[in-house]
Amino acid sequence: MSLDFTPQFDGFFRNETFRDDFTYRNSPQNIRRFAFPFDRDDYMYSVNMEPHTPGRPGSVFEHTFDVDEHYVSEMIDRAKVLAQDPLRCQSLPHMTLAGWDLLELIMESKARDYPQWFSLEKDGNRWRWINRPMGIDQTFTFLDESTLPYGPFEYITRQTQGDFSLQDERDGTLWMDAGMITSQADWSLDFDIGMNFHEWHAPVPLAHEMGVFDRALKFLLKLQHGAPVRRYNWTMTVNPLLDTAPETYPEWGHMRTLPTQENMGHMMHLRVELQGLFRLPRSNAIAFSIRCYLAKFEELVTVPKWGRRLHRVVRDIHPDVAAYKGFLRNRDAMVEWLSKYDDGKPTSPGWWPDDEE
Repeated sequence: MSLDFTPQFDGFFRNETFRDDFTYRNSPQNIRRFAFPFDRDDYMYSVNMEPHTPGRPGSVFEHTFDVDEHYVSEMIDRAKVLAQDPLRCQSLPHMTLAGWDLLELIMESKARDYPQWFSLEKDGNRWRWINRPMGIDQTFTFLDESTLPYGPFEYITRQTQGDFSLQDERDGTLWMDAGMITSQADWSLDFDIGMNFHEWHAPVPLAHEMGVFDRALKFLLKLQHGAPVRRYNWTMTVNPLLDTAPETYPEWGHMRTLPTQENMGHMMHLRVELQGLFRLPRSNAIAFSIRCYLAKFEELVTVPKWGRRLHRVVRDIHPDVAAYKGFLRNRDAMVEWLSKYDDGKPTSPGWWPDDEE
């Protein structure tokens, strides 16, 4: 497959694969900045929103859109998915302005936060965007689709880690009317496009009865421009697959039967989504970023606090939640493997590794 960009691997960005031979791994530095989602020793759904403000230096919260060592390889994987299935990116006609809003937000954020890799020059509506890791130098006219090789939404999300959806607000709810979804946790953009908030969340067990989505929607409808929020979501994945879509289930579904005590640490991955929500200025749409982070169990247990806590979360989680998150089949084996890393000691509050670790 030919790419419409020129990848630049400069010693920081890793050349790795999320399919076939699965060469993906995290460097020791990247393990410690992993988006570990459990702030206590048990788990149940919650809205868990917080302001998306700059966080701890070096963490995934430091910048508006995190760029890490996997950036270039993730963009190569996205291009492969789109070449095989263009419907993984869709935008209904009325969402074009929202696409321009998102393009501006991402370009300005990356140029501000990572000037060594990205730059944006503006001369009125004549803009020049440089993406050095991908070898892109593009001059275009803002709000003129004809000056870009793709629509604005697709253009910028082909260059940004994580999935994105755009929600239009009408009739007192949110509608998923655009999406770039190539690293989803077993759901389909082609199925969900055009659905409202409660419709696309319908498969989630227990949360509706708890009122989680009613509270979340009420909160999001009040979201203001310039005051983005973030939250965590998570699941489990066998092998470092970014693309676990229903459309490709025949290619990856059988992998769920492969873990054993011998390969569990290498094959089983905690899959975390750092989700950001942004009210967009011109369209009034909401942009939903879904950044996927993957870490092998054998990587996570190098942080003792995380090894203890992950064992307790997996051991005690409600079976319906384990089934929805795709690991009920393997839960007992996961608990057995993780138990070796739980010495029974108490864990400190919060996500972060303990300083002495």
